[in-house]
Order: sequence, then C-alpha cells, then structure tokens
Amino acid sequence: MAKRGGYRAPGNYDPRRGAGKGGKRLGRRGDPATPPRGRSGPDGSSAGARGRVAKDAPRDPLSSASETDSASHIRSDLLPPLSAPPAKLDARVTRPEDVSGVSFAELGLGGNIVRALVELGAERPFAIQAATIPDALAGHHVLGRGRTGSGKTIAFGAALVERLLRLKAEGAFPADAPREKVRRGERQTGGRRADRGEKRPPRRPKALILAPTRELALQIDRTVQPIARSVGLFTGQFVGGQPFEPQLHALQRGVDIAIGTPGRIEDLAKRGHLGLGQVAVTVIDEADHLAEMGFIEPVQRILRQTRRGGQRLLFSATLDTAVEDLVAEFMPRPAIHEVVDGTADPDASAGGAGLPAGVEHRVLIVLREHKSGALVQLARDGFDGSGAGRTLVFCRTRAYAEQVAELLSDAGLRALPLHGDLSQARRERNLAKFAEGKAEVLVATDVAARGIHVDDIDLVLQADPPDDPKAYVHRAGRTGRAGRGGTALSGTVLTVIPRTRQKRTRELFAQLGFEPASFADFTPDAS
Repeated sequence: MAKRGGYRAPGNYDPRRGAGKGGKRLGRRGDPATPPRGRSGPDGSSAGARGRVAKDAPRDPLSSASETDSASHIRSDLLPPLSAPPAKLDARVTRPEDVSGVSFAELGLGGNIVRALVELGAERPFAIQAATIPDALAGHHVLGRGRTGSGKTIAFGAALVERLLRLKAEGAFPADAPREKVRRGERQTGGRRADRGEKRPPRRPKALILAPTRELALQIDRTVQPIARSVGLFTGQFVGGQPFEPQLHALQRGVDIAIGTPGRIEDLAKRGHLGLGQVAVTVIDEADHLAEMGFIEPVQRILRQTRRGGQRLLFSATLDTAVEDLVAEFMPRPAIHEVVDGTADPDASAGGAGLPAGVEHRVLIVLREHKSGALVQLARDGFDGSGAGRTLVFCRTRAYAEQVAELLSDAGLRALPLHGDLSQARRERNLAKFAEGKAEVLVATDVAARGIHVDDIDLVLQADPPDDPKAYVHRAGRTGRAGRGGTALSGTVLTVIPRTRQKRTRELFAQLGFEPASFADFTPDAS
C-alpha cells in the first residue's frame, strides 16, 4: 500500500481535547479552526501536505516521537473502562476522625505494598491517603489538597504503584521483549554484535511524577522507590543540576516510574532519550508552585506527549486557580478531596486545610538593630527560653540565608545554609546532616518550603516574613508534621517582622482565617 502523506492522528486521539467553551475547538488566535486543504486522513478528517498539521493542533517538538509511540506501542482500548465518575467538581472534605480504624489493605493496596509501607513507618493511613487512594485505584483523575506533612507522598506513591500493577495485569502495557538467550560459546564466534542479535529496547516509563524542585523530586523518590521495588518496579530520578550520564544509564536499563522536574524531563524527551508515550499515570506534586515558577506550559507540553486518556493525580497543600488550565485540559471530571485537620478555615483564601494542628503561632516585632540578637536568641533558646530544638529558619534571599547561617554558627550553633547558590551535592549534604541531627539549624530560602520532608522540626523561625498566605502555609507546615502514630506533632512558628510590616502581617493572618497566639514587641536579652 502506498504510504500516505500528511499528518496522521494517533489511533487513540481524542478530538475533544483542547475544546474551548461551547465545544468549539479554537485556533491559535481564538477563532474557530477550519480544516486545512489537502488529503483526507484515515478517519475522514482533512489533512495538510506532508509535514504540515492543522492550525488548531500545533506540532510539539516531540510530536513525531509521540506518534511513533502511539502507533507501535500504545493501544488506548487496552485501558480498562472507568467506573462511574464522581459528580463534577464536587469536593469531599475528610477529617482524621472519619477514617479512624481504616487499614491500607481495606483501601485496596496489595500485601507487598502494605508491608513496604509498614517498613516506612506508615502502619495506618492518614486522612489524605484514605480519602484519595480508592479513587486513584478506580482510575479517576484526582485532585488532593491537604496540609504540608499530611502524607500526600505516600497517598499518590502507593496508589500509583498499585494502579500500575492492575493496568499491567489487565494488558494495558505491551509486554517487554524477553531477553535473548545465547548458547554457550556463540558470543566468541563471528562478530559480537551479530551473534548477540538485535539489541532489546529498554523498558519505557509507565508512570511519571513531576515536582517543582530538585529536593522535592529526590525526597519523593526516597519514599516511592521502596514501595515500587516491593513489587518489582523500578524508579528513576531525572532532575536538573546533576550530570546527564547517570540518568541516561538509568533510562538505558529501563525504568517504570520516572520522577523529576519539568525542565530535565522535557530536555531528556527532546533529546530522544526519554519516551513518554507509554505513560498512563501522571502525578503532579505541588502543582500551584509549578505555576508560580512558570512551569505550567512545560508541564502541559509534557502531558500532551503522554498517553491520551491517561490518568492524572494532582496533589498540593494549596490548590487554586493557577492550575485551572491543567485541570480543564487534562482532568475532566476529577474526584476532588480536601483534608481538614488544622486550625485554618477550610474556605480561607490561603488554600483550605493548610495549617497543621497543635502548632503555636507568634509574631515578634523587632527593631532593626535588635534583629541579629533576636535571631540568635530564638534559634538557641526558643520563645520561652526552654530551648529551640531542631530549627528551620526561612530567609527571603540567598545572600541573607548565607549571612544568617554564618551569624548562628558564630554564636556557637551548628547551622547550615540551603539555597540555590549551593551546588546540588552540597544542598543534599546539608539537608542530610540536618535530617540526621548533625546540625541543629537549617537556614533556607523558600526553595526548601516545598522540598523538605524532615520529621520532628520543633521551630520554624521566619527571619523574613512571607509575602502571601500560601508561603506562610508551606513554611509553617515544616513543623507539626504527621507522626508515625498518625497524630500531629507539636511545634512553634515564630515570625520576626519590623514595625513597618505590622499592617500587612495582620492582613495575612486575616486571610489565613485565624489569630496568632501573640502579636507583640520583642527585645532580645542583653548579652
């Protein structure tokens, strides 16, 4: 048969994707798209000349690779049909008391995964896990919102691994080619490459997890990897700021779950190293922060290369209108879950169930000449003088974070910085020392607000006040994190402000929907 020219839509192409309001598909300038002149495609639609596509369907730089994946590997009809989806955009609020007594096995997770979770210290599901795992296993798109430290990583990690197992059992993925067996002595005769036969293609990712920062992606991998390995699946880390070679070797060996930042994932895909055509489940962690960092368009480009009709799981402590485009294009009729277990009003503009329970919040008004002394005293002794414990200090700029780390070190505290000017190796080393208790204080910029998962942080000290409620939620969420027993740990959040910042800070707490325990002047001890 003669080869047809022009654009051929993938066999699992969904013509509704990208539809505007009223069901009309819009071109690049917002006008209703009209089919280009040319031959008809295999489905009767009009196609342009060779190498051209319709105006309303701009070709992605990797469209040719994606189409190859779709044609040779992907059959959307192999994906099992979904059960009846939940009501459109209905959010279900869950509280810890609603899920007491529920086990991971009752949520639908297999025995190996449950045992791996126990080894990670998760013996009983937290509210966010009990709320979202059943819908994720049923194949629904899921929006999950819960405070920082509420257990979202295990929620999507365990659900993702179990979902892949079920899809694989139902024949949703092409079987990996078996490794050819070479009889003894055959490798030494003739050419090595000829005797070994055709090289087996590597196993391509079947799931993808996107995170806004390198630290968060690496933390996610540390949690998801043991869960995946318990059932014979492999994960791979693909983040910027690290050499390409180890990541290329991982892809050559084959990975089932790719975990990374949008920039590096897209870069590897553009270079032809990372095929996304088999990705059936995609997780987007801290999606609103990705939007704040300008990553929404790269995320959209990545998702367009994954399996059409694939499942999307989107989790964050604060979900707002910044992710509307993602939801509208890739998550029709999602199951929306909100977990409320904190002190904030769930309807507050800060993003709902944001603030951890059992945490004390205080605002300290400090004169400029007293600020250095106040930071030293608070980081060493805490607010009441009984000792600060493990302390995380937040600064607005990298330079100030370095300055405060030096200030605290000179005062005799074991303090380390964490900011973007440090190499990736040093950032990981400093974070590891803090997590292991070899450093008392970590001084970080907001890059750490979305990327640190360290238990037992006693004090969050904000050397610079946050600019908006969401930033406060994520900083405060570093303390009072969910413990192994399922209850929130106690903690303190101290915010140091100048006198000129009082009005703005009061407005911030009004938006958060609660009052701090104190809002008063603070003068450090003369010493």
